[in-house]
Amino acid sequence: MSKPVGPYTPIVRSGELLFASGQVGIADGALVEGGVAAEATQALANLKGLLESQGATMANVVKTTVFLVDMGDYATMNEIYVAAFGDHRPARSAVAVAELPIGASVEIEAIAAL
Repeated sequence: MSKPVGPYTPIVRSGELLFASGQVGIADGALVEGGVAAEATQALANLKGLLESQGATMANVVKTTVFLVDMGDYATMNEIYVAAFGDHRPARSAVAVAELPIGASVEIEAIAAL
């Protein structure tokens, strides 16, 4: 699990819900190379690791929010997202943002129900 890049807790449990803070494509303390596809793949792997640390899986996710610096990356992000979630389709919002921490192209946060 990567260390947070700010003063927050990566995942918090409240009752039967897990709230995962936004995950960017960090591995070994640095943003992965390879653009939005590599970053989204790593961000979702980081999310999966957070969920597993609390006894949950991607199938427990009920809502995600995806933040993209460039909406031109939407289709690429969708391919990576579908690969990570399989047939499971949580509710989702996707929004364009001006900038993300550490120069990331994509950030993904989630809520999971246990």
